[in-house]
Amino acid sequence: MLPLLQFSRRVFGPAVFFACASLLYAAEPGPLTFCSYNLKNWLTMERAPGQPPASKPEKERAQAVKMLAAIHPDILGICEIGTAEDLAELQQRLLQAGVDLPYTELTHGGDPSRRLALLSRLPIKTRNSQTTLTYQVGAQSLPFQRGILDVTLSITPTFDLHLLGVHLKSMRTVPEADQAEMRRNEARLLRLHIDSIFAREPGACILAYGDFNAQRNDPAVAEIVGSPRSGDTAMQDLLLRDENGEVWTHFWDAADIYSRLDYCFTSRLLRPCIDIRSSGIHTDRDFYKASDHRPLVLKISPEPITKTRR
Repeated sequence: MLPLLQFSRRVFGPAVFFACASLLYAAEPGPLTFCSYNLKNWLTMERAPGQPPASKPEKERAQAVKMLAAIHPDILGICEIGTAEDLAELQQRLLQAGVDLPYTELTHGGDPSRRLALLSRLPIKTRNSQTTLTYQVGAQSLPFQRGILDVTLSITPTFDLHLLGVHLKSMRTVPEADQAEMRRNEARLLRLHIDSIFAREPGACILAYGDFNAQRNDPAVAEIVGSPRSGDTAMQDLLLRDENGEVWTHFWDAADIYSRLDYCFTSRLLRPCIDIRSSGIHTDRDFYKASDHRPLVLKISPEPITKTRR
């Protein structure tokens, strides 16, 4: 069916292409599967002191693709990918594993090495990724290190899904400023970007996802959620669990610490379209062979779940 859609784009232009694609995907049964995953340095870097830069080890890449093939996402949001060539390699490996995600977005912030990316089975309707955001800490102007990935997918002719991917400042101490303050400022910039979407599109369906490097009670999370009294502009934290009922998403091997650092936040009007009982943290006993993070998985329906079950 994809060749037919591409033909419609060449012959009739983007408007007809997106309309045809929306109708096709709306007709397909079942919810969409969304996955958020920190791949842990799928890029070329110095892996050990004094050693030349190297790509992510083959065993780690193979295990990551194996887990993603088991999830079989329709939409995949990732942290810590490198160049466009790295993204193309991941896309090709997924295709060989039976996961065809032909549409992509690759973006960055002040960090030139670790980028954000999104791969999708559905066409990308609009792109508005933010790469040059900055904030002030005292007299210093600091960049939003990984920026904000912002794409919109047309799920049906009446349902646009705004996807915002982030990877906030790590918990590592840096000389520039307090790492928690840096993270809070990045979270504030994300909140301002969310508010700008609501200003253009009241009641927008927004999913903000990624590696937030924050605990649930940290100020950075509070910045993103906003005030509960703010009506439809408040964001809701989806408390996902694995098959054992546990909520941790990251394992710090050196300290034996399990933490919840990865989140999915939804706008109020999107929340009823999330089948929380079918969503969760992907469980794989060998997850650590691919990354120190575990994938988050959401099932997203074009209609509120309560309505589709009547």
